Amino acid sequence: MEFSSSISRKYQTDILVIGSGSAGSVAAIAASQSNYKVTLVERYGFAGGTSTQMLDTFYGFFTPSESPRKIVGGIPDWVVNNLNKSGDIFLRPNTYGAGTGVNYNPEKLKEIWDRLLVKNGVELFFHTTLVSVEKTRETSTCVFFHKGIGFFTIEAKRVIDASGDADYCHWAGLPYEKAGGKEPAQSMTTTFRMSNVDLEAYEAAGGKKMLKAKMGEAYASGAHPLPRKEGSAHEMCQPKCISTVAVKVVDFDPLDPEGITQAEIEGRRQSFIFEDFFRAEVPGYEDSKIIGLSHQIGVRETRRVFGEYRLTKEDCMSAKQFEDQVFLCGAPIEDHRKSADGNSETFWQYVPDGGSYGVPYRTLIPKESMNTWVVGRCFSATHDAHASCRSMAQTMSMGQAAGFAAIQSLGKDCDARHISVSDLQSTLLGIGAILEFPSKVADTSRNGWSNN
Repeated sequence: MEFSSSISRKYQTDILVIGSGSAGSVAAIAASQSNYKVTLVERYGFAGGTSTQMLDTFYGFFTPSESPRKIVGGIPDWVVNNLNKSGDIFLRPNTYGAGTGVNYNPEKLKEIWDRLLVKNGVELFFHTTLVSVEKTRETSTCVFFHKGIGFFTIEAKRVIDASGDADYCHWAGLPYEKAGGKEPAQSMTTTFRMSNVDLEAYEAAGGKKMLKAKMGEAYASGAHPLPRKEGSAHEMCQPKCISTVAVKVVDFDPLDPEGITQAEIEGRRQSFIFEDFFRAEVPGYEDSKIIGLSHQIGVRETRRVFGEYRLTKEDCMSAKQFEDQVFLCGAPIEDHRKSADGNSETFWQYVPDGGSYGVPYRTLIPKESMNTWVVGRCFSATHDAHASCRSMAQTMSMGQAAGFAAIQSLGKDCDARHISVSDLQSTLLGIGAILEFPSKVADTSRNGWSNN
């Protein structure tokens, strides 16, 4: 597509990060631990992606077992430590087996992402959308749109695609597969938050077990047209507030303008069906109301890039280790999809013995590219492996590895494939990343974060 006659401004940078979700923000922070210019572009007005738009819990820091281990560290710890300093986290167990989560205040997290990015000298462009990529031999020229100035370009020596939808890879013509082509794509979720919940009354009435039973009864009787039999409603940092992962939207394509529009409408419709259900059926919720919906519907998978290596279900379920691994994951396969009988449920499969697997550096390098890394939910993995390795602690770890790899690539004047992985691993270890399964059992008590 030709934009040359419409370009209003032209910028240059050393390392361009597209998308400021957990993966992209950490990638930019990591890359800024250098003298290179780092630019981060985001289509919304704040950083954090899923961490601030939809959710309030980081999963993946701890393995889900009776003897949990903390398996993620480094810059992801900087984020949680800042939340901890302001009293905006607590650790909470997960009934369904994803392991202990780090519950946080997502509004405070927006400010912390800002602070970390600005403090580290990252150049930020909010409200900016990638619309095209014009590739050259040694640099990439990306075309963006901002409603105030129209089209502009950023020429970059290195690019980290953290867009979630693999937007850069798509426009650059790099190979990927679209979710839903072989296996059913994971469902989408509009999260919502409710205030004025009497949590003591809720727990006294049976808590999560009671909620599960009442959802099943309502689903079976049709008294409330719920989309699923099970769902999560959990305490937030804010007093008397809860957050949910209950809505399930299937059969819409999030990359299609009509599909995503209908999905957003359906997600909001279901949210208020749930509000009626909670108020009428769940003790402690009689006087509660929805106070907020997710900034947009939560999308779990769209495009998965084909990398130099593709993480597989077998890798995850065998707790495989790799010579070039750059982070660990112990999360189960958590596949949110439409079941065979038409019900929309979640399917689980666990890493044996509460262990973890390594994720190789090669999953972050798209095929047919020299100066690009891909991080976040569009990294190189099969559907099943993706359903395990998409937790935010892992996507932050991807960003951390890619950011430091980009520094090394520029410093040694080599492409993404030919950096020294051993040097990258040394850098990661030096900043506190964890690359081997630790022997120490983690403290996952409510206020135990600082003890790990």
